[in-house]
Amino acid sequence: QVQLVESGGGLVQAGGSLRLSCAVPEGTFTWSDIAWFRQVPGKEREFVAAIRWSGGITYYDDFVKGRFTISRDNAKDTVYLQMNSLRPEDTGVYYCGRYSGSRWSATEPKVKSPLEYAYWGQGTQVTVSS
Repeated sequence: QVQLVESGGGLVQAGGSLRLSCAVPEGTFTWSDIAWFRQVPGKEREFVAAIRWSGGITYYDDFVKGRFTISRDNAKDTVYLQMNSLRPEDTGVYYCGRYSGSRWSATEPKVKSPLEYAYWGQGTQVTVSS
């Protein structure tokens, strides 16, 4: 069972910043594509950002481009999501997930789909006040 652990959420005013962390179990990180998704009550989990296992390829939802940055630290088995210029619309529970498909056949649409992720963390709440 691959269990990811998110941290770093909280309450922040609009325009502020937060950095989320996703700790991935040792031994599974190196070859893992990791993504962040956001979920609000009554809605499906939505893609925010992803980073491929090599670290050289990243994807972002258009809504967060230029404001959020995803990165990974292979020495710490951790993926980060730096969130700047936060807006009230960014509010939600943020989950990190580990892509469960083959990394060799992963495409951008697949990496952006929550259906392709079998391993998730417990989520961390981000609340942005106006």
